[in-house]
Amino acid sequence: MNQTKWTVRDMAQIALVAALYMVLTVVPPLNAIAYGPYQFRLSEMLNFLAFYNRKYLVAVTIGCMISNLIGFGVIDVFVGGGSTLVFVTLGVYFLKKYQNEYVWNGVLNKAFLYFSIFFSMTMFTIALELHVLYQSPFLVTWFTTAAGEFASLIVGSLIIDRLAQRIDFTK
Repeated sequence: MNQTKWTVRDMAQIALVAALYMVLTVVPPLNAIAYGPYQFRLSEMLNFLAFYNRKYLVAVTIGCMISNLIGFGVIDVFVGGGSTLVFVTLGVYFLKKYQNEYVWNGVLNKAFLYFSIFFSMTMFTIALELHVLYQSPFLVTWFTTAAGEFASLIVGSLIIDRLAQRIDFTK
């Protein structure tokens, strides 16, 4: 979708998804597992909306940046938010072609599975941030953040894929 032709409805949907991302990240008890070396963010499921419409890429990036500002600080706004923008964009660009294919007898969307693997591997950015700021062991932190990211994305992929059968996210 061309960004210069966003409607009021588009902007409202972007704001709603960004707010939903934020709520699913910062509201107790979900905030207890949303930050640091062990992360499980239910809000990450909203990344899959970008497969349906690019406006949701803006929404999840804004939601991530606000959540990171509230929960972890200014540096994480740029590291986490920048990672979300870059890697969700790349994931959608390279993996969208698999969106109509399923694995395991139609249980899991193939694009979403590949994206979950890809995006989990990109947690090196968060591991590096935690290593530089807090001397967390880089490889262990990369593993734990990637594992949490993968788990949250797989759960989210099942939810978003089922919702997409009832809600047209392309609009």
